[in-house]
Amino acid sequence: MWPIDRRYKAASFQPGRGQVWDWGHRTFVMGIINATEDSFSGDGINGQINKAIALATELEACGVDVIDIGGASSRPGAEPTPVGVETSRVVPVIEAVYDTVDLPISVDTTWAAVAEAAFDAGATVVNDISGFLLDPDLPSLVFERGVGAVVMHNQRGREHRDVIDDIVAGFDETLSVCESARIELSNLILDPGFGFGWSLEQNLEILRRLPELTRFELPLLIGTSRKSSIGTVLGSDTGERLFGTAATVAQAICGGIDVVRVHDGIEMRDVVMMTDSIVRRS
Repeated sequence: MWPIDRRYKAASFQPGRGQVWDWGHRTFVMGIINATEDSFSGDGINGQINKAIALATELEACGVDVIDIGGASSRPGAEPTPVGVETSRVVPVIEAVYDTVDLPISVDTTWAAVAEAAFDAGATVVNDISGFLLDPDLPSLVFERGVGAVVMHNQRGREHRDVIDDIVAGFDETLSVCESARIELSNLILDPGFGFGWSLEQNLEILRRLPELTRFELPLLIGTSRKSSIGTVLGSDTGERLFGTAATVAQAICGGIDVVRVHDGIEMRDVVMMTDSIVRRS
């Protein structure tokens, strides 16, 4: 029931650069910079550092809390990006953004080598769409550096049973890896993986059933921004999914989400502020 009343294993999260996120009081916003050539949303900066700087400045001005920078496309059917190429894409962008804005930076990668170079360049969070299940060196690196991590359940290639049961099983596997690597729970954010291996109906079911994932008592992040499920419902291209994204963001916050990952910082900031004012305790 509204207002949201969540339990958390840790009261706060420290994403870096002096920020402390106290859970349960408001929704935090992760802004996206794609340092790629083939982003599904058509916003890849393709090596244009000035474009990255301008976008980072805009995101900071509109109140985004963290900037997520990735150098490999995760769209369905995308060719794997060599680690060296991914590193060469993200490191110059992270360095430039770090010098331009005073926001924490997250690196969107599944590889320890990319993450390590990103941390050296100024990133303080890793966003891993494999949930620490692809590169066994990444959890150890996260522990050694003491950084934050967003760990996502990825349904691609997995047998489907029930949407929430599948996500819970994935989270359990990831948390077991984290425990073995001695990563503190206070450094973790869970992502159910909207759009990663699910049908349209399953993605919508995830949004309806988000409250069931609060059982982990860990903060939750979701990235619905401009994704194909929105386009299918609306019959729209990626550039025409702003209001559809807004609806999913509002629904996610009502379902207990703590962080939203978005492309459109200014517009989604307003959606977040308005929804928070309705469903969160003061």
